[in-house]
Amino acid sequence: MELTTRGRYAVMAMADLARNGAGEPVALAAIAERQKLSLAYLEQLFARLRRAELVISARGRSGGYRLGRPASQIVVSDILNAVAEETRMTRCSGDEGLGCLGNTRCLTHNLWQALGAHIATFLVSVTLEEVVKGGPVVAPDAQVAGTADGDRGDRERWAAE
Repeated sequence: MELTTRGRYAVMAMADLARNGAGEPVALAAIAERQKLSLAYLEQLFARLRRAELVISARGRSGGYRLGRPASQIVVSDILNAVAEETRMTRCSGDEGLGCLGNTRCLTHNLWQALGAHIATFLVSVTLEEVVKGGPVVAPDAQVAGTADGDRGDRERWAAE
C-alpha cells in the first residue's frame, strides 16, 4: 500500500488545525505555511473534509476552519475516507467474483488482504488527538521479526542454503 500525498497532507493539515485551532478558525494559508503545503491543494482537501463534516468553515475577516468535532472523536481513517484515500492492499476491485488476475485471485491475495485489515484496524484506533500529542509511539524495544541483530545468523544461514 502506498499512502498518497492526498492522505498524508490531509492528516498533516488536520493535525495542524487541531494543534493550532483551540476552537478558533484557522486560515488555510497559515496551515499551508507551517506545513509547507500548497494552499491550492489544501483548499481541495478541505472542501472534501467539510463535506464529511470533519471541519467547519467560518467566513469573514477572521475566517478559516475549525474541527467539526473534538480531536478525540476524529480517527485517522475518518480523514482518509473523507479525501477518498484507499487503504486496500490487493489489486482486486472488490467486486464479488473478480480477482487479482481476472477471474482468479493471486497466490498472495489472502496475505495482502489480512495486512490491509490490520492497517484498517490501526487507522480506526488512532485519534487525531493522539497524533497531535505525538502518538502513536512504537516502543523503542519493539522489533520487527527478522531485523534484530540476533536474527542475522538465521538470515546468513538461509542465504547459504
